[in-house]
Amino acid sequence: MSGIKSAQCHCGTVKFTVELSDDFNTIRRCNCSFCRMRGAVAASALLSGLNVYEGKDKLTEYRFNTRQATHYFCSICGIYTFHQRRSNPNQFGVNVACITDVSPFDFTHIPVMDGVHHPKDGGGGVVGYLNYDVL
Repeated sequence: MSGIKSAQCHCGTVKFTVELSDDFNTIRRCNCSFCRMRGAVAASALLSGLNVYEGKDKLTEYRFNTRQATHYFCSICGIYTFHQRRSNPNQFGVNVACITDVSPFDFTHIPVMDGVHHPKDGGGGVVGYLNYDVL
């Protein structure tokens, strides 16, 4: 599954390609107030590994608290596509559900990162795992 992947928001207005830093070995969830409500599974990509080739003008951004992380959404359908990380500003966290033929339910054991006690504030690390058992 490595290499450049196609991705898009739900309505297809925002289309992008992404080359993940270490394929899907970097998947994670976060327990900060925003990610807890958003519920997305994200994988890592370098800033240079993501290219929005359609609908860039339809992306809107959201920043909260320290305003260091930039979360991008399609302004038409509202889907979170990716965000520039506060923990590592040289990386994007990419919503795996936006990647063609990938579902967050493809991953049965997902690390949950401590965003409540953020690494930049002296905390961080894995605080648990989200498990999805297929019946």
